[in-house]
Parts: sequence; C-alpha cells; structure tokens
Amino acid sequence: MSFSDWLLADLRVPTTHEPEAQNAWWRVMCLTGVDYFSTLGYQPGIAFLAAGVLSPLATLVLVLVTLFGALPVYRRVCKASPYGQGSVAMLQKLFPAWSGKIFVLVLLGFATTDFVITMTLSAADGAAHLIHNPLMPHWMHHQQIPITLLILAILGAIFLKGFKEAVDVAVWLVGSYLILNAVVVVAGILQIVHHPEVLHNWRLAIADRHQSHWYMLGLALLLFPKLALGLSGFETGVAVMPLIKAKDQDERIHNAKLLLVTAAGIMSVFLMATSVITTVLIPARAFAEGGDANGRAMAWLAHHYAGNVLGTAYDISTILILGFAGASAMAGLLNLIPRYLPKFGMAPEWAKASRPLVLVFMGIATVVTLLFRADVDAQGGAYATGVLVLITSASVAVMLSVWQTKLRAGFIVITAVFAYTTLANIVERPEGLKISSIFIACILLSSFISRVLRSTELRITEVEMDEAADLLLAEDEDQLIRLVARGPEDGSSPEALDVSDWKVRHFHNLSDDECLFFFEVIRGDASDFSEKLSVTGRHVGRHRIFSAKSPVVANSIAAMLIYLERRTGKVPHVYFRWTQVSPAINIMRFLFLGEGDTAPLTQEVLRKAIPQQERRPVVHVS
Repeated sequence: MSFSDWLLADLRVPTTHEPEAQNAWWRVMCLTGVDYFSTLGYQPGIAFLAAGVLSPLATLVLVLVTLFGALPVYRRVCKASPYGQGSVAMLQKLFPAWSGKIFVLVLLGFATTDFVITMTLSAADGAAHLIHNPLMPHWMHHQQIPITLLILAILGAIFLKGFKEAVDVAVWLVGSYLILNAVVVVAGILQIVHHPEVLHNWRLAIADRHQSHWYMLGLALLLFPKLALGLSGFETGVAVMPLIKAKDQDERIHNAKLLLVTAAGIMSVFLMATSVITTVLIPARAFAEGGDANGRAMAWLAHHYAGNVLGTAYDISTILILGFAGASAMAGLLNLIPRYLPKFGMAPEWAKASRPLVLVFMGIATVVTLLFRADVDAQGGAYATGVLVLITSASVAVMLSVWQTKLRAGFIVITAVFAYTTLANIVERPEGLKISSIFIACILLSSFISRVLRSTELRITEVEMDEAADLLLAEDEDQLIRLVARGPEDGSSPEALDVSDWKVRHFHNLSDDECLFFFEVIRGDASDFSEKLSVTGRHVGRHRIFSAKSPVVANSIAAMLIYLERRTGKVPHVYFRWTQVSPAINIMRFLFLGEGDTAPLTQEVLRKAIPQQERRPVVHVS
C-alpha cells in the first residue's frame, strides 16, 4: 500500500457503516468526563491565581452558574438534538441559507479553538505533573516543551493508527481518577481537622484583605469569568448522545439529561472541595509560575499529605486522563469538521478522511504549544474563550427556541450571564479572541477558496424519478432524450410552453416527431453542496415537464443528463438560451446563489464528470 493510499484509506476503502456500539449512560458519561473531570488537574490552581484567598467563593459562583445556567441550557439542547448535533445545528436551523452557514463557520472557529487548546493545555498540564513528580530526575524540570510535544506526538500516533474502544478506556480512567481525587480530598479535610489553625489563618487573610461581605461577593462575581474553564464538557456531553443505549428517542433524551445532571453534580462537589483544601493548605508562592503547585495543586496535596506513592499514582492517573482528554478533543474535531465543511462545499475531498485531518490538527497543536511555551496558565484564556462562546451560542439558541413560552425570561437572564462572562473573559484575556480569530479567518478563507475550486464538481450524488416521471420518459420511443432547460419564472402555461417548444425546434432544426422534455429546477438552499435530486413528472397540455428542487441549477441539469445517459445508454441533449448578464456576475451568482449563465456552467460540470467526450451529454445554446 502506498503512502497516499494509507493516508486516504477512509475514502478509498469501502466502509461497512456499522452502527456505533451503544453503552449505558453512566459509561458514556465517563467519555464526557475525560474532558470535564480532567480540569480538576489544573482548575484549583487557575482559580487561586485568579481569585487568591477568595477562590472558594468564586468557585461557588462557578458552581451556581453550572447548575442553574449551563445545565438547563444543555438539557434543552439534548431535547432539540437527539442525535448529537449540538447547539451549532440548532443555530443553523434558526438562521438558514448563507447567513446560517457563515455563522456556523464562525462557531467552528471557536470550537476549533476549544478543542485544539484542550489538546495543548491537557498535554502541557500532563507534562507539568510528570516533571514535578519528586521521583523524576532534576534535569527533566526544564523539559516542559519537549515533553508536551512528545505527549501530543503519542496522541497523534494513536489516531493515525486507529482508535477504538474509547468508552471502555474512559470508564477505567475516570473511575480511578475520581477515586484518587476523593482520597486526596479526604486527606486534605483530615489535615484541616487536625490543624484547624490553617483554616483560622485563611479567615484572617480574607478579613485582612476584604472588609465587606458585599465587596467580597461582588469581587467573586467579577472574578468568575477567569474560572470559566470549569464549564467545559457540556457540548461534548451532547455530542456523545448517539452512544447512549436506549429503546427509543425519548429514553435517549432522558438518559442524556441524566448524564449531564450527574456529571455536573459530581464536578460541582469536587470543584468546591478542591478549591477549599488547595486554598487553605497550599502556600500562595507554590501557585506562582514555576512553583511546585502551579498547574498541579491536587498533586501537590497528594504528595504532601497522602505520601509519594499515592502522589505518584495521582500523577500517573492525571497524565493519562489529560492525555485522553486530548484524545476526546481530537475525536470532537474529527467528527465536527467533516460534518459541516464538506456539506457546504467548503473543504477539499480529503477532509472527509481522518488521517490527513489528524496531521493538520497535530501541526496546529504543535505551533500553539510553541507559541505558548507549553504554559498551562497562559492557555487558560484561549480555552475559556472557546468554551464560553459555544455555551453562549447554545444559550442563544435555546432562548430563541423558547421565545414564545413562559421560560423566555429565565433563559434571557442565563444568556445575559454567559454573554457578560464571555465579553469579560475576552477583555481580560484577549489572546483567546486573537487565536479564535486566526482559526476563524483560516476556516473562512480556506472554505471560500475550496468552494471556488469545487464549484464545478458534480454535487448531486443521486437522482430519483417518481412514477409519473418514469411514465413520461417511456413516451420517448427512441430514448434519445432531449431536455429543454427552463426556469420556473419563464411560466408554465400551455401558451408559454408552446412558444418555447417552437423556438427550440426552429433554432435547432428539430422535427415535430422528435420528443422534447422541459426540465425545471426550483432553486433551494444554494449554501448546501451535495444533495439527492428528486425529479417529478407531469403533463401541461401536450408538453412533458420534469421538475426538481435543488441548491444549484447547472449541477442538477448535469446530474440529470448523466443519469439519463446511464439509464438509456444513449447520449442525451440539453437546450439552453443565452442570458444577458456579465460573466463575472454570473460566476459569483453561481458560486453563492446556485444560478448564473447555466449553459457554460453545465458544460463545465459535465466535462469534469465525464472525461470521455463520446459519452458526454451534448449542450446546445441559442
């Protein structure tokens, strides 16, 4: 097998399209949890750097927003997208045609930011847990970037080889990780019980810096956006819905909601517990850049209060779950990009294959790691921006979907909270928007270039004629089919068809005995790139009419001609009339509206689709 065959195996090797294995909801929750729960590895440290001694209060705000904001939103998203389409699909339905497609492309830019930074941040934090382990040699302490790149390379190699049984691995990783976190939490609480002075010192620190309770509450609300990393995982929770075992759609929605509630509940308990014990027990200087607790606060506690053996076990578990969180993000990208871009005609054909995409995303992840120097704290802003934009877009979609109900006011408030949080995060840490803007610009630019390059591809993948159309076709005795391309706006009265019939026969010297079929294409959503063409037939007076609805006229006519050639074994003909519009304008209308000077565009589609000239349908213009 050549390298290109291996690289594009997804396209060149027929697939069986077997249904994905389904699992109990709690097992699928573990697949979501590798992303969601793994943030415990770095969230307490980020919270302390943002809020200092007020970290527990700011974390409480995060928990309340999770339970009474994000959770209600995504319970609604579950109901609206039972097959894992998520909030992006909801917004696409609310904003049809090109406005919706552009909006989806922008959201894909933020989603790409989210997933790519998930990979790089998780790998960087995994490297931090490895090099700061007391058992590691001293020379490794300055190898953060190489070790991060090594973890990313291992992740890429796994996906290039092929990755299966993800749920089984996730169950073991999440189960062991949560148990170890629970042990560390208990050890930390026991330490506080045995040494109550640490709790007293924390209270004094709060009283010394913040005199007013209302001031502390207001400050916690203002600091909350910096802790928004703890909201990750909800979009993934919806995306994995097809993997949930259920008898019907209603049960799947119910189980998905149960998954989200359980995951949010577990995470809320751990967020509160870890924020308290890390703030009370770890010296402030250890959280700073280069400190032993930077990016690994819970591991610091594990080594200090549960022993190096359990601490090392915690490090290993954290490294594994963080690595798998990167795998979850990679899987999300490999599912998200092919779902939308090829459908819009905005990705090359190889984008449907997983291995080329893996190489592209690994290259991007490498560049991001080098730019951020594998710094966990520095990447937090970019990660939070991607997460918050997706959650805000989901809240907007849900708010619009319940606009006519009594729930409108509640979801307006939730949307406002997430909109404020997103804007505050962008203002405070603009690097997230900068990175997202780069991804958005790259996606838009490459998408439009791809759209132009693929504009004359045969988009219609299947032609289906109804019974009436089949009967009409049978009326042509010699089966040398002659189509007359005609727009619905030209009129379909018997008189108008009589005029068109006479003109075609007069200009092309066709006798009255030769059978003509009028073919009308009603334009659909031209932003869609591939579609099945359903053709109906009818008589209008003595004339035979084929009708179809399609995003693009030229591609539809070409597909119809190719179908007729294969069905009859004879080369069909099609007759057009010239349009009096500028060629440049026609090209732009064709690319984005599916219309234009149809005759030359149809000829170009046919030329690319059928290299053999003797088999290519004939295009006539008058």
